[in-house]
Amino acid sequence: MTDAHADGSATSSGFLAQVASLLGRLADEQKDALAAAAQAVSRTLINDGLVHVFGSGHSHMVALEGFYRAGGLAAVDPVLVESLMLHGNAVLSTAVERTAGIGRAVFTDLAPGGDDTFILVSNSGRNQVAVELALAARAQGLTVIAIVSRAHAASTAHLHLNDAGLVELADIVIDNLGAAGDAATAVPGVAAPMGPTSTATGAAIIHAIAMDAAAIAAAAGQTPAVFTSSNVPGGDELNVAAIARYRGRVRSL
Repeated sequence: MTDAHADGSATSSGFLAQVASLLGRLADEQKDALAAAAQAVSRTLINDGLVHVFGSGHSHMVALEGFYRAGGLAAVDPVLVESLMLHGNAVLSTAVERTAGIGRAVFTDLAPGGDDTFILVSNSGRNQVAVELALAARAQGLTVIAIVSRAHAASTAHLHLNDAGLVELADIVIDNLGAAGDAATAVPGVAAPMGPTSTATGAAIIHAIAMDAAAIAAAAGQTPAVFTSSNVPGGDELNVAAIARYRGRVRSL
């Protein structure tokens, strides 16, 4: 955990330095997992499947980061369940994400295709809904990529009913290298640590996978649809074909 001087002057700089360090470490320590994830996603792109990205609580922001994003893949389908997000009732969302059967119902409602891939984001790696999605995807023979904190997953096993978490269930596990509990910076006079890192690293991981997968697919002669910013000249026009291709398949389009 990053320390700070008594006057707090080093608090934000220490946090930002830690985030920068984690991003640098990802490129080295997680390169094999990132490469495997890119290969899996490229197969989905080549076969015109969808990449379903799920996270509950704050992890849902990683799913949104990959969706309808300038420079993002049009084939990304964010699995957005309002009761598992925070804007309706944050406390209730925690209870819902621990409720058995929700993940299986979400998977059934998605009705994924045989060429689809799942990316499941859970800092603890033991979120009930994410675990059920992993089990359902595995049963259908779909590739499951997990983005977790291995440190957090190892520290919370006793808090959950699941015998196995995403670390055990996923085909590919990418460690976001975050601390147990996510918040990583000590702030003078504040008992709880601050400065969570999982959103920053999760967003970087999603884009790293997408970029390498796109390059692999393009090299195979299947250039994927990628969104362009609507706030640059011609952006809206460039996105028309991508939107038309996936509207009706990606529910949020």
